[in-house]
Amino acid sequence: MTDQTLEHRSPTLDFLGQLWSGGKVWFFSLLIVLILLLVNPEQASTSVRFALTNLLNTAPFLILSISLAAYAGATGADSLIARVFQGSPGRMILLAAIAGGLSPFCSCGVIPLIAALLAMGVPLSAVMAFWLASPIMDPSMFVLTTGVLGTEFAVVKTLTAIGLGLMGGAVVHTLSASGRLAFPLREGVGDGGCGASSVRGTKTINWQFWQERDRTARFFREGLATTLFLTKWLLLAYILESLMLAYLPADLVSSVLGGSGFAPIAIATLVGVPAYLNGYAALPLVGGLIEQGMAPGAGLAFLVAGGVTSLPAAIAVFALVRIRVFLLYIALALGGSFSAGLMYHFWSMA
Repeated sequence: MTDQTLEHRSPTLDFLGQLWSGGKVWFFSLLIVLILLLVNPEQASTSVRFALTNLLNTAPFLILSISLAAYAGATGADSLIARVFQGSPGRMILLAAIAGGLSPFCSCGVIPLIAALLAMGVPLSAVMAFWLASPIMDPSMFVLTTGVLGTEFAVVKTLTAIGLGLMGGAVVHTLSASGRLAFPLREGVGDGGCGASSVRGTKTINWQFWQERDRTARFFREGLATTLFLTKWLLLAYILESLMLAYLPADLVSSVLGGSGFAPIAIATLVGVPAYLNGYAALPLVGGLIEQGMAPGAGLAFLVAGGVTSLPAAIAVFALVRIRVFLLYIALALGGSFSAGLMYHFWSMA
């Protein structure tokens, strides 16, 4: 199906298509409620009310984040990322880390985007800086993090994304001198699709997108897609949070992930890898855990480690790059997440 065909599809077909593509998440949320109705009807009612109330409370931040994502796509601002990977290694690493921490790319676009950059010969150091920072924060995530966990946490998470990118880029640049990282891609890996097109070709940017029919159509299409994406994950997250608050003893959370020292942050870093659902879904879950006694530093470590090394992302990375690059990616992500959580913990205690 061509891009032109997509631009002129019926809004109803778009809505049904997006709803169907996210059907597993919607179905899982419904399944949880149905099981609760059978075993504990009172908790089912409580969970539904909890989820809907929190969705309404988050709605202003949700609307703003959706508008930001749709605007970036409609204006062509996402193509600005192509200009980051030019210049000296130090400049590229710095700009790539900042771009990764602020870019509005969707999670599905990160892997093919990285494949495109590497296939084009962009140094792995700059790519790694972008790669590590990108899953952690973007404008939409910043707005929602502010709404769920507060402005301070959102700012710290943004700085962590940029810092992790800088650290990873510097480490890779140093190691690249040996030549062992000269060919990072696996045999037969191409330059990807999805968000990768933003790097392969530059697009004309029109900040007043409503002047063009195709861009206006894309704005509404992107807005619809983002609305369904965020709503389905936040709904599931709030349902899970309600169950966590109902069945997970607060003293257990406080004893395992609360308090000071290395252990809670180390545990949160490691647990973030298999337990992480989605960047947006994890926010209310971490918010609930912090209310029950989880150390803020451990919460930050969980969000950062989970965002970068979640199982779906790790599997995609493993299929994309050679094993030594994959292991370096995991080591940088876990080490950086733990360090960020530790620093935030001591800073918040000061």
